[in-house]
Formats: sequence, structure tokens, C-alpha cells
Amino acid sequence: MSQITGAPTPSDTSVSQETTARFKRRFMVRLVAVFIGGMFLDGYILGIIGPVTGLMRSDLKLDELSLGMIAAGPLLGIFVGSPLAGWATDKFGRKPMFLVDMGLFLLASAAQFFVTSGDGAVIQLAVIRFFMGVAIGGEYSIGGPLLSEFSPPKLRGRLLGLTLIAWYIGFMVAFIVGTLMHDAGTPWRVVIGTSTVLALVLFVARFGLPESPSWLITKGRREEALAITRRYIASPEMRDSITEEIDLRMLQEAEAAKNKTKIKGASIGMLFSRQYWRTTLFTSGFWFCAVTPYFAIATFADDVLNQFGFGGGWAGGVGLSALAAAGVTTTVLLIDKLGRRILTVPGQWLCAGILLVIGVWANAPSILVLVLFLAFSFFNAGYTTMTQVYPAEVFPGELRGIGMGFSAAFSRIGAALGTFALPWAISNFGMGPSMVVAAVVALLGAILSQWLAPETKGRTLAEISENFSH
Repeated sequence: MSQITGAPTPSDTSVSQETTARFKRRFMVRLVAVFIGGMFLDGYILGIIGPVTGLMRSDLKLDELSLGMIAAGPLLGIFVGSPLAGWATDKFGRKPMFLVDMGLFLLASAAQFFVTSGDGAVIQLAVIRFFMGVAIGGEYSIGGPLLSEFSPPKLRGRLLGLTLIAWYIGFMVAFIVGTLMHDAGTPWRVVIGTSTVLALVLFVARFGLPESPSWLITKGRREEALAITRRYIASPEMRDSITEEIDLRMLQEAEAAKNKTKIKGASIGMLFSRQYWRTTLFTSGFWFCAVTPYFAIATFADDVLNQFGFGGGWAGGVGLSALAAAGVTTTVLLIDKLGRRILTVPGQWLCAGILLVIGVWANAPSILVLVLFLAFSFFNAGYTTMTQVYPAEVFPGELRGIGMGFSAAFSRIGAALGTFALPWAISNFGMGPSMVVAAVVALLGAILSQWLAPETKGRTLAEISENFSH
């Protein structure tokens, strides 16, 4: 077995010394903070548009198509940015890409202040918010692997799950900030440009972060990985995990040398190889099926809430997100105690049944529909938390970035269908059939997870990727 206490090379002595437990705790707090800050920004840029839509519509003379282009910009950007950044982070490293990614977001966010009011305003905003989406997509495929590769197995699920809580909080804070600034008569460019402040803070905070030991191991830089482990990682389980990854990599290299072959680098094609296709199918399919019904039910939400006088305004913009955040929070508190599967599979079967009842029971009492809707929001948000956990765990180190990036990109197809296709379906086929289709999507997710979802609680990344990918 490899040993953490092995002698470092001379080039590594600057980071090889042991540090205090306090230093290591402060590092983990910093790493978690800068990553969840990126997810907070994701929710923020999507939530900040709502309160100023009216101002933008009147100032820029926007029609529905133009508004749709501006709203779709980040989703398209995430679709492009996630796999692209995933490939780059597996090739060039987590550390440089983590900084470059937030730098891109900072520049794009600041550009919102300078959007003109002429004929090109729509194109300008759509392009700017597309690049903001590219950066947010990068957060999924760079930050997720980086955090998972530094997190102790007994806390990894909780720390990864915190990112989704940050998303909901970001959305809620954006709605509050946007509404207050709108009521105070603040120009809409200033309102949507407020994300620049946090982006600047996060960009500065990312300077000086170390490279991931797991990524270094995939590049054969074992002594550097050990040196960083000594300096930044306090968890005995994580130290053992690093040695396991080194041993596993050495076995792979020995086998490749014996067969006179080379270990392939990260590529989209590897995700569909005989070794990893189940991993890719599960992570991307599960994520797709989790978010598509969410956007479907969110479309239905205002119709239900309006019947009770709660639609729109503070109750619609903040209350519903708070309920979903409660579902995520519950999952985060339980994930490292109960495990992944029990918080993933049953909830999907339940949500499929809820959507089916809403779709089939056309004359259901309004209060029952409301209760079902609230239950769906809570349980769907709960298992959707796993979309931030599973992809960062089940892919091996050399594919962790591109695997998570591909899964995130594939999920954006579901988000787009829920956002744009469902309203069309409701107007052309009716609410009932549309909800039945949403139920079928949730059902497919339940079947897929029942078949493939692994239990990864308390296991090292090396153990998970070795067992799940073979």
C-alpha cells in the first residue's frame, strides 16, 4: 500500500509539511463556501429577472419571444458549458478551471450594466446571459468534483447536498433583492447586475486554493498529491482514500503496461464505453427525470395557488422556493445517516403517483390538488438533491468532471422541456394529459434508480468508482 508519510520530492517541500487541525478546518470551510457561493449565483441570476421583467419589457419594448430568448440564455449556456468545462477540468485540472470559470462569470455579469436600449439590446442580453450560463455550467462540472475529492466520506453527501440549498436560497434572495430594488425605483440594469458583487468576492476567494489530489493522481503526480494531502486534509478516511486511489491507479498503469496499451484520457466517448455506460445512463437519466417534472409542476403551481389567493407576489416567489428548500434541507440532514438509495428511490415512486393522480382525477377537490402539489414540491426537491451528489461520487477521477458535466447538460434538456414545452402542451392538450406525461417521466426516473442507484454512504471515491463502473 502507498503511505501518506512517504518522502516528498524537493519540489513539493513547500506544501508537504503537516499543518494544524485548525488550518485544515479553515480550508474546508473556505472550499465549501466558495463552491456553494457558485450555486447561490446560479439561483440568483435565474431569480433576479422575475421582479424586473415589467421594467425590461417597457424599456426595451420586449415581446414574449424576446423575453424567452433572454430567459433561455442561461439554460443554453449551462447545456454548452457543463460538458466543455468538465472536459477541461479533467484535462487541465480543477484548480485553474475553478478560477477561470468564476472570472468568466464576473466579466459577463459586469457586462449587464452596459446593455444599450437600442435594437440590439435583446441580442446583447441573451449573449451575456448565455455566457453566465456557461460559467454556471462550469460550476457543476468543476466545483462538484473538487469538493467531493476533498470531503470525508462520512460528510461528503451532506456537503454536496448543501449546494442545492444554496441554489434555492440564491433564488429567494434574488427575488427579495429584486423586488425591494424595483420598489425603490432602481434601474433594471443595476438590479440584474447585482450578481457582479458576489462574483467578485468569489473570484478573489478562489485564489490560492490547492489542486485536487485525486486529479493529480490521474496524471501520475503522486508525490504532489501526497504533499497536498498532508497540508490540507485532516480526515483519516480521506487520507486512506488517497492511498487507495494511488494503489488503484498503479494497478491500472501496470495492467496497461502489461497489455502494451495506454490509459485513455477523459472524453465524451469514454462515458459510453462498456465500462462506464451504466454510470452515465444512471446519472444523466436520473437528473433529467428529476428536473423535468419539477418545471412541469412549477408551471401548474400558479394556477393552483391563485385559487387560494396565494399566486404570485411574495408567497409565490419566496414561499414555494422555501418549501422546496425544506425538502432539500431534510435530505441533507439525513443523507449521511440513512444513505442515498432510501432518499432517492421511494420519493420518485411517490412523486410519479402524485402527478398521475393530478392528471387523471380531473374533478379532484382544489384543496386536495393543493396538498398534492405541496407534497410533490417537498419530495421532488428531496431526491433532486441527489443530482448534486451521485455524479460527483460514481465517476472515476479521470472522468469525474466530464461525467458530471454531461449529466448536467443532459438535465438542461429536461429543464427546457418543462419550461417551454409544457405550457404549449397544456394549451393544446389540456392540464390532465400534460400532468400524465410528467408522471411518466417521473416513473421512468423511479425505474432507472430502482435498477441502478448504488449505495455510496461512507464509502471512499475509489471504492465507489471501482465497484460501480465494473
